Amino acid sequence: MREHESEFRAAGATLAAIGLGDPAYAQQFRDETGIGFPLLLDERREAYKAVGLRQASILHMLSPRNFAARARAKAAGHRPHKLGKNPFQLGGSFVFGPGNVVRFMHLSETFGDNAAPTALLDALRS
Repeated sequence: MREHESEFRAAGATLAAIGLGDPAYAQQFRDETGIGFPLLLDERREAYKAVGLRQASILHMLSPRNFAARARAKAAGHRPHKLGKNPFQLGGSFVFGPGNVVRFMHLSETFGDNAAPTALLDALRS
């Protein structure tokens, strides 16, 4: 998201990330990634549960999709971060509109299964 932040802002969006760690972990993540948008903490996973985000299992780590995602990330220059509070918690991407309207929702099915920034931008523009 960091690489596309200016595009999101130009489309009128406000970005935020939600993480599971404590404030020290969040600061380390922020320092490593260089994100400039808010990083909120959800140590009890309340937001994760509210939207139905899934948890991975050890089998997810062995899946071909996981290996492919790791290869793509490495080729793009990304490196693994320190494992967080729950390394099996999968993420998601959302676009909310005024009035609590969900314009876009992507629930990750495995590690590295992230919504394409173009899909998120399209949802903003529609």
